Formats: sequence, structure tokens, C-alpha cells
Amino acid sequence: MEKIISKNEFRVIRDSLKNSHKKVILCHGVFDLLHPGHIQHFQEAKSLGDVLVVSVTSAPYVRKGPDRPYFNDQLRLHSLAAIGCIDYVILSEGYTVDDIVKAVQPDIYVKGQEYHNAEADITGKISEEIALVRKYGGDIYYTNGEVFSSTKLINQAFPIFRDEIRSYLVEFKKKYDFSSIVSYIHKMEKLKILVIGDVIIDNYVFCKIQGLMSKNIGYSAKYICEENYLGGSLAIASHLSEFSKSVTLMSVVGNEDKLNKVIDAGCENKLFLDLVRSERFSTIIKKRYVERDEKRKELNKIFVINNLADDMEIDDKSMNIFKTKLKERISGYDVVFLCDFGHGLIDNEVMDIVQEKAKKLILNCQTNSSNYGLNPITKYENADFFSLDEKELRLAFGDYKKGDMDLLMKLSERLNASGWLTKGSKGAVSIFEGKISECPAFILDVMDTIGAGDAFFSLAGLAVAVTAPMEIGTFLGNIAGALAANVIGNKSHVEKVNLMKYVSTLLNF
Repeated sequence: MEKIISKNEFRVIRDSLKNSHKKVILCHGVFDLLHPGHIQHFQEAKSLGDVLVVSVTSAPYVRKGPDRPYFNDQLRLHSLAAIGCIDYVILSEGYTVDDIVKAVQPDIYVKGQEYHNAEADITGKISEEIALVRKYGGDIYYTNGEVFSSTKLINQAFPIFRDEIRSYLVEFKKKYDFSSIVSYIHKMEKLKILVIGDVIIDNYVFCKIQGLMSKNIGYSAKYICEENYLGGSLAIASHLSEFSKSVTLMSVVGNEDKLNKVIDAGCENKLFLDLVRSERFSTIIKKRYVERDEKRKELNKIFVINNLADDMEIDDKSMNIFKTKLKERISGYDVVFLCDFGHGLIDNEVMDIVQEKAKKLILNCQTNSSNYGLNPITKYENADFFSLDEKELRLAFGDYKKGDMDLLMKLSERLNASGWLTKGSKGAVSIFEGKISECPAFILDVMDTIGAGDAFFSLAGLAVAVTAPMEIGTFLGNIAGALAANVIGNKSHVEKVNLMKYVSTLLNF
């Protein structure tokens, strides 16, 4: 009998099993590394009925961090099929077990005793799973065997973490545990957040390089497809809206019907858009031509085109409306995330309004090809927290000789603020009350670094906005950056459950 089957194949035999009065048992999980606890779990599950079905979460839907599962789908499927008490193994291609429950319609759905307390479930889905099982006539059962952790065993026994990460996590765990970090994440829900910044549409054009032009200098490429993602302040607001129930974005956009539909659809039910729609200003579009690497996960960026105005200015009428609304409403928010991409929205008057009226200001001032050297963070006089990268720090002071830490200290003193310096593959550095702390990058294998800094800024800022220690802000920011770097552009935002799962993975060793 072939044990590894598809959902559709099981549907064919399901009715005959039911008609033969066979009791079907279902277990579900990642099962990244089989251990004695799993064997006990399966044996106890099989004792409850006649046919034991085990479903396995496919790798793209495993929410334990970018580097998990350690073993691929086929290895995990075949390992389970080798266990005698298991009758069928099915691959689950989704974030939930719903597709499997609908296909298997088990008499008993078996989970480990650690799921008995629904409130402790990070995903918050166990109650929904039980309800679905009962809808099809089944019920839930919790096994009593000893609880082990595949994640912990892999973290301890396999070369998952570089030495610098392991050393960092050992020290970090001495100060903070999972429950304390989660408590800060839950506090984020009540924050009333205002995001201010340039709205950008990231248009990704996927193509295949065929070679150089025969009669000119340049690439010849085959067009494959293109997609629009919400970038700039929209991306940051989307990250924040996963953690807070009250996020408002204020900005100026063009009045292009097609792009407005893209923006409205992408933000629907997630955040409130308080936008001024200008008849004279064009919504910013950055068109990136990219190629998927056949051997590496990271996208190859080929060329970028934008529609930015030469003078980087927005018409007076739209700006006056924007500034009037900003003055009236900014004091009603707990925290302001200012995302200055240097594309015309944040002029001197807007800077003054925000610095004067924001209850708590978290600042990100970016350098890019269109404003290189013209948008330094030092144009601001104060903030509560800031975030920038190495190039932005050096351009702020026009200094390529002093060390990063000296310049970071100088910036902190100038703004009278705490903040973070993001360093890509070298991690991130924080400064708080004159004390500097470092946190390594948790992953080096990435897909697309566009948006990773915005994700860091969002989660690090959220943490300190709920008065979490600076180290927790850096920790969560680095996790968010790692998750974002494994998504194409800003195709999707950092989800709370994914962040919490990754926190659990890193601290479980």
C-alpha cells in the first residue's frame, strides 16, 4: 500500500472507510525532526481508531522563520511513511489545516497536550480547527505523552545558528523570555498610530535576460509578467497595521483612478487612509526590472525607472490641505512614524509641525538615488527614536573616516534621541542613553532586501512605543527585517503570527 497520497486520492477512499465503520484519526504538524515524543503521539493516536492519517505542512507555509523547515517536504513525508502505525501521509499546502480536515473528515483530530490551552496557541487557530472538525462530525483528543520540541532539538544539534547568533541569544535569554516579549507585542494593539510619508507604488517587472543588444550597449530581455506592491509609507503602515488596531496614513497622492484602486484594495480593512488626492501631482511609481536567479534565492535587480518630478515638489494647494489636516489631527495619536523618503512631502513646515506636536516621534529619513546627499537626517532637530543605515549615517555628517559608533553617538546627541543603525548582513546597532548594543543578522540567505529596512523600522519602533527595552526593539526589528528580506519587494507585510513564531524559534534552544 502506498502511504504517501494526495488529498484527492484520500477523498476517493474516505467513503469506503466510513462505510466499513473504520474510525479515521488525524494528526497534523510540521514534523521537522522526528523524536520519541512524536512516536508516542502517533501510537496513542492510532490506539483511538483504525486508520491513522498524518498531514505535514509544506515548506512554504511553515511559520518558524525563513530558515525552516530544516528538512524538505519529501524527506519529512518519507520519514513519517516509514513509521509502522501510520497508514497515510498527506502534504498540506496551506497555513491552516482546513484543507486537510475537509478532505479527511476525521472522527478524531489528535493534538499534543501543549494545545489543550487554546490561549497559549500562538496562531490562535486551534479553536477554529476544532470547530471545523466538529462540523464534519469529529472531535478533538489531546495525547498525554512527554512533550519534546523539534525546533529545540534542531537548534541544539544542527548548525542552524552561527556562533555570533548563538552567543547573542544565550545572553538575550538571560534577560527576556518568550512570554515577556509577547506581552509587549499584545500591548501594541492599543496604540493609536499616525504614519506620515511619501506613498510609493513599487512596480516589479519580471523578465529573463537573453543577452546584450547586438548593435548597442544594453541588455535584451524577455518580458514575463509584472506586479504592483504598496511601497514607501504604505508598506510601513501595512506592517504596523498587523500589530495595532488603529493605524492612519496621511500623505498626498495623485488622482489616478487605476493607482487609487491599487492603494485602496491593498489597504482595505487594515488601516485608515487620510490622503489628499492632487490633480497636479503624480503618485510616485518606481518600476524595477528584475530577474529570478536559477540557482540562488535572491532576485537580480537589472534596472530602475521612476516618475519623480525634477523639483521634488508637490503643488501648493494639496500641500496646504495636507498641512492643515496634519496640524489639526496629529495630537490625537499616541505615536507618529515619520517616513521621509525625500520625495517632496516632508518640507520644512511639515518637519516643524511634527517635531512640535507629535507626542512621540519615531523617525526614518532615507537616502536613495534620486536624493543622494540631499536628504540627511541631521536636517531634523529632535525625535524620540530614529532608524537609518550606514550610508545615511555617513552622508548625514559628510564623514567617511570616523567609525560608525562615533557617528551614531554624535547623531544621538544631536537629535537628543535613541535609535538604531541597520547594517544589513552585519545586523543592527542600538544606542540608548549613551549605551551601544549590537544584534547580529539572523539570516544571510535573502530573496529581496527592498523593504527590509522599513520592516525593521516598523517593529523596532512599535516595541519602544510600548516602552519595551531597546534590546527587545532591536531583536524584533531584526526579525521583521529577516522576514521581509525573504519576500519579493513589499508583496506582503510582516504578519504577527509569523513574527511570534520566529521569536519562539530563536529562543527555543
